[in-house]
Amino acid sequence: MGRAPALLRPEWPAPPRVRSAFSLRSGGVSGPPWDSLNLGIHVGDDPGAVAQNRRRLREWLALPAEPTWLSQVHGARVAVLGADGSLAAAAAGLPVADAAVTRLEGVVCAIQVADCLPVLLAARDGSVIGAAHAGWRGLAAGVLEAALAALAVPANEVLAWVGPGIGVEHFEVGDEVRAAFLAGAATGRADPGAAELFHPNARGRWQCDLHGLARRRLERAGVATVYGERWCTYADASRFFSHRRDGRSGRMAALIWMA
Repeated sequence: MGRAPALLRPEWPAPPRVRSAFSLRSGGVSGPPWDSLNLGIHVGDDPGAVAQNRRRLREWLALPAEPTWLSQVHGARVAVLGADGSLAAAAAGLPVADAAVTRLEGVVCAIQVADCLPVLLAARDGSVIGAAHAGWRGLAAGVLEAALAALAVPANEVLAWVGPGIGVEHFEVGDEVRAAFLAGAATGRADPGAAELFHPNARGRWQCDLHGLARRRLERAGVATVYGERWCTYADASRFFSHRRDGRSGRMAALIWMA
C-alpha cells in the first residue's frame, strides 16, 4: 500500500467501540498544490488521485465502509445516516449537509476541512456519534446545536473533540462576522460574551478565535467535556492544508465510526 497516510488520533475518552481519526496532508499521491493526501474531490485535483488517496486511508484505518462524504455548504443541516447511508449517497448524490450523525455500527461519518474546524461528537454510552463542519458561518448558523439535537441524548452525556483549524493569529474577519456571533440571530440566542473572542487589529478588523467560539457554543449547549488542542492549520504547512494560506489546497478529513 506504500507509505502510510499521516494521521492524528484524537485523544479523548470516547467509549471503546467508538473509533476516530484525522488525516494530515502527507502519505498520498496527489501532486502540488494538493500534495499529497488530498481527500477533496471538489478542489480541482485529479479524481483518480483522490480516489487512490481515499482508498489508502480506508485500508490503513481498516474502515468498515467507505465514509459518507458530504456536500458541505457552511450551513447547519444534519444528515442522519442509516445502514445504507453511503450506498444511498452514491446513488442519489452527496448529501448536502455540514454535519452527520449515526446510531449504526459500520457507518463512517466524515467531515472535510482546510481551516474550518472538524468537531467529533460521541455519547458517553457509545449509542450515537456525529461529526460537524464548523467554520464561522456554520458556527453562527448553529451547526453544533443542530448536530447535538440530532444525537438526541442529553448534552451533558456527550463528549466532543475539536480538531485542527485556523488559529486566531491568522484569522482576520470583518464586523459582520463578530456581529453574527454577538446577535445570535440564526439560533435565537444572543451572546454578548462572544466579544472576548474577537481581538481588534491595526487594520480596523478583528482576529477571530474560531477554536474558542466552537468551545463556547458547545459549552453553552450543555457539553461539559470538550477535548482537542489548538492546532493551527495556517501556521503548520508541513502537516495541514490551509485554504486561506494557499488559496488552492487539498482537504483533510475527520472520521468517526462505531466498531
